[in-house]
Amino acid sequence: MTDVPEHWCAVPYLINNTNMTAEQRKQISIPKDGDSNRGYDKCLRYRMNWTEMSLQDIIRSEPDPMWEKEKCLDGWEYDRSEVESSLVIDFDLVCDHAIYPTLGLVALNAGGPVGVYFFGFLNDKIGRKKSYFTCLSVLIIGSLLTSLAQNFTWWASSRVIVGSTIPAVYQIPFIISLELVGPNYRSFITVLTCMFYTLGLIFLSGIAYLVRDWRYLALVTSMPFCAYYFYWFFLPESPRWLLAKGRLGEALEILEKLARVNGKQLPESFKQKLKQLMMMKRTQSEEARLQQSYTAFSLCKTPNMRLKTFLITLNWFANEMVYVGLSYYGPSLGSNQYVSFFLASAVEIPSYIVCWIIMDKWGRRWPLCLSMVLSGVSCIITVSLPQDAVITTLVLFLFSKSLISASFLIIYPFAGELYPTQLRGVGIGTSAYIGGLGLIVIPFITYLGSENLAMPLVIMGSISVIGGISGLRLPETLHHKLPQTLEEGEEFGKDWSYVDCLRCIPIRPPAATDASYEDLDQLEMNQTFITDLRSENEEIPRRNSMRHLVRQMSVMDTQRVTDGTMKLTYWF
Repeated sequence: MTDVPEHWCAVPYLINNTNMTAEQRKQISIPKDGDSNRGYDKCLRYRMNWTEMSLQDIIRSEPDPMWEKEKCLDGWEYDRSEVESSLVIDFDLVCDHAIYPTLGLVALNAGGPVGVYFFGFLNDKIGRKKSYFTCLSVLIIGSLLTSLAQNFTWWASSRVIVGSTIPAVYQIPFIISLELVGPNYRSFITVLTCMFYTLGLIFLSGIAYLVRDWRYLALVTSMPFCAYYFYWFFLPESPRWLLAKGRLGEALEILEKLARVNGKQLPESFKQKLKQLMMMKRTQSEEARLQQSYTAFSLCKTPNMRLKTFLITLNWFANEMVYVGLSYYGPSLGSNQYVSFFLASAVEIPSYIVCWIIMDKWGRRWPLCLSMVLSGVSCIITVSLPQDAVITTLVLFLFSKSLISASFLIIYPFAGELYPTQLRGVGIGTSAYIGGLGLIVIPFITYLGSENLAMPLVIMGSISVIGGISGLRLPETLHHKLPQTLEEGEEFGKDWSYVDCLRCIPIRPPAATDASYEDLDQLEMNQTFITDLRSENEEIPRRNSMRHLVRQMSVMDTQRVTDGTMKLTYWF
């Protein structure tokens, strides 16, 4: 939308009263660019009274570099051979206003931190499904306002609205997907989500090439999303969120539908076990806790959870800043910005496939560290290349983009597995919020590339290396169940050690002895409450010790809900 075409000062008299070509007008009215000596100045023209000269004198005139110069008082002419339509052309965002396109990108990214935290709060408060459609509506409204913008302020304000939905608009469906599957499918879901994200980028390079009008581009990349409202009739609420909120009946309905759609039958024993576990866990104090609202500060109250939150956020900051920065920087490399952006997007796909294979063997921690460090190193190497080594810089850039894409794939499930269910939306929202603050700085870093092609790559490479090394302190989550409560989140990873950290291939932990309805696919009853049940026809040998068990009384406190009502308790 803010593509900057070749431009120079307009001279209305020469445009309206002569048949001179654009090149001829530049030759006699525009001074040479003193910095590069390879083109015409973009912001100055000769101060001449062309109306006092005849047409023949104008054509035969030879410009003198010593002639007095002035700013572009009558606007600019633009070369529309490459850029047919642009916000820059419509609102003259060049010369003294050249920073405005960068500020527009800052406006887009400035909305992200606010929106991701707001929608993260909604995510945990009203549920995944409702918060997603709220986010989708805001995105469509913001894009519609963008296409109708009549000035830069209107346009930038609209981009803040659109930016408030990024990345929440694809984080929320990702959280739903993550919570609908068991541990063995988390990596597959993550790769599948990222694959479609990358396909969107690839399509975007083609759409931007075909749709050259920036207003139509705003509509083409948003209005088709109205079709997603039909998802309301198919998209289920997260059963894990419902269970975490104590809404067992609704969760069972969704689980039964999932089983039915997949041609399975949800066993009655499974539902019975789930109800029993819910009742065993739902003491009066826990009822009160379920009604409690959590904030991001809840993640910082205990030491282990506080450390994990800090490290997750640091890695998120580094990943998002470097990934988005390289995405913005891609079109400036090579000779064709559409091809460069296409290549920068296409190289993500093989990295996802490799990452998928490695994540199920090496876990999350070491692949995250290696991909970020290697990506950063390949960026830093570019500083040793000569200024004209554009192709070599492009190759290193593509290699770095591929690796940072892999780490960006890992950070989403890694963060989702480390944050407990009660605070998963708020936790991811907080990390994405702080990571989004880095995106406000990124446009200015990429702006440095206009003077030094390698400088932005060195800055982003250093950030990537620091983030990758710090990620080794996080606990491994492969083969582990998701923590459900804040207490479980605090306990998870407390046994971290250097020996465990240096182990590239994690060891599968022993099966837990206590059950949790968080692991819906591996739900087993606590063995304390289960005894071997024998058939009526099976002979039970009598032992002397059995007489001591006859008529022995068992006592259990009756559970109550928050209003004091007794709950019927099933126990064995």
